[in-house]
Amino acid sequence: MRGGGAAGNSPGAAGPFFAASGWRGALETLASIDDPRALRAMSRPALVRLADELRTYLVDVGAAIGGHFAGSLGAVELTIALHATFETPHDRIVWDIGHQTYGHKVLTGRREGLWRIKKADGPAGFLRRSESPFDHFGAGHAGTSVSAALGMAVASARLGAGRRVVAVIGDGGATSGMSFEALNHAGELGSSLRVVFNDNGMSIAPTVGGLSRSGGVRAYALALGFRYLGPVDGHDLAALLDALARLRDASGPALLHVQTRKGKGFAPAEADPYRWHATTPFERETGRARSTTSGGPPSWTAAFADALARVADRDARVVAITAAMPDGTGLDRFAKRHPDRCFDVGIAEQHAVTFAAGLACEGLRPVCAIYSTFLQRALDQIIHDVALQDLPVGFALDRAGLVGADGPTHHGAFDLAYLRAIPNLVIAAPRDENELQHMLATGIECGRPFALRFPRGSAPGAALDPDPKPLAIGRGELLRSGSDVALVALGKTVPSALAAADALARRGIRASVVDARFAKPLDAELLVRVGENTGCVISVEDHARAGGFGSAVLEVLAELAPDVRVRRLGLPDHFIEHGDVDAQWRAAGIDADSIAAAAERALGDARRD
Repeated sequence: MRGGGAAGNSPGAAGPFFAASGWRGALETLASIDDPRALRAMSRPALVRLADELRTYLVDVGAAIGGHFAGSLGAVELTIALHATFETPHDRIVWDIGHQTYGHKVLTGRREGLWRIKKADGPAGFLRRSESPFDHFGAGHAGTSVSAALGMAVASARLGAGRRVVAVIGDGGATSGMSFEALNHAGELGSSLRVVFNDNGMSIAPTVGGLSRSGGVRAYALALGFRYLGPVDGHDLAALLDALARLRDASGPALLHVQTRKGKGFAPAEADPYRWHATTPFERETGRARSTTSGGPPSWTAAFADALARVADRDARVVAITAAMPDGTGLDRFAKRHPDRCFDVGIAEQHAVTFAAGLACEGLRPVCAIYSTFLQRALDQIIHDVALQDLPVGFALDRAGLVGADGPTHHGAFDLAYLRAIPNLVIAAPRDENELQHMLATGIECGRPFALRFPRGSAPGAALDPDPKPLAIGRGELLRSGSDVALVALGKTVPSALAAADALARRGIRASVVDARFAKPLDAELLVRVGENTGCVISVEDHARAGGFGSAVLEVLAELAPDVRVRRLGLPDHFIEHGDVDAQWRAAGIDADSIAAAAERALGDARRD
């Protein structure tokens, strides 16, 4: 989908089409831009008009559909100036993550497609090489831009390509260890790498750490062997164009310090860029949300945060750690009750885990609340610094499983596979928020490395027991007995398995349903019992089939009950595209109807055998 299709400017790509009457007249300059190369022929006054129109357009789209909003507003002038100064796509612009790139998408052939961003038939929320020739590197996790850009710069020099390479990184992304490693290497190599340091004092939440407080960007750059340019006002387009021209013409590693305001041009976002980082649809005039939901069940994130706060109320050893995601992980809620027991380490998952290990060495009970997809970055620390030393560190893996609109960069599809092989580590997944609070208490009390995975979205709304209490580790729960087939599910898939059992019962098929509770250790006794009683076990998980929960079930039964037939339902061996999460579940075959159909097929196969 490089520059066309659902992500492009074709009339079928949009909801309320940009080309409809009234839009082109109001945003005449923007309407004429289908390729950023056109910017290089425009006068500076025309570029200023374009910036005003682009910001207006982003606010209008944000008001209608929501999305990653404030970061893109703050980068409007920077986006225009970069494309006006560098010969894209021959020159490479490598953006760090995608939160600041909605304007880039608009200028690179996806203007009308922006109305469908994150939908299955629209552009991705982040950058993708397959989507546009102007997306030079996929950007979904922070801190990657300098490393990738340095590789491109070195390759360009070796191949004689004659292209310039620019990394655009925010002060939040610059706190990551990977960014420092890349900057340090670039200074040593002396390659002509250009870095734009977009300094707005924010990542998703306010930037933390010594660099954010020191104001020493110049000293930092010089110490790493970079030529320092700036600072320059990132909303003064004329000054920005001049500064970028100097950066373009620099030789050797050079860093341009650009100061911007997150949410620029929309007063509510400027006043509270933290809240406006990502937003639901809102009223353009007031900034009020167009619709609110109240009275329903809590989100899984809120249920976790509240349970952690309750456990911490009674256990002074409990502390919480986030890697620049206090709101996304719910730890902002925890911090209101226990402000001195909550640590935001910045975009530094590796440090977060080993910091937790140090806390655990001295008798505390740390819980690292990190999205499943981001915990991948700290696998070595989990193995070497926590599990090998059998330290009581808890891991709360939010957004485990399919996450819908954020797509393959954010699906938590691999955590069971990469954690299950680690000795000493316990892995649990709750079917509802009541089980979650008990599993969290289990992890705190057991004195072992403990991982708790739970999904994005609303929890089922289960009634809570008065107090979180430890569960027996490695014990599942038989929720329903049947003699024809056993549905063994984990976490969020348990309600779907129960619904599938109801559908099968209407067809005369009696299904057992097991809530495994633990992916490691498994309840081998229960698995063998239901397997031998039915002769057929179907495992269900919101995770990759390869190496996941179903693989663990298969391993147990292959050893202890080899005559039991096993069918594994889970995510296929390819990356799942962005879109509606329910549609993703249906496509993967883990919704209730698909589970029931799989059971019928398995029983039919058994009869033919």
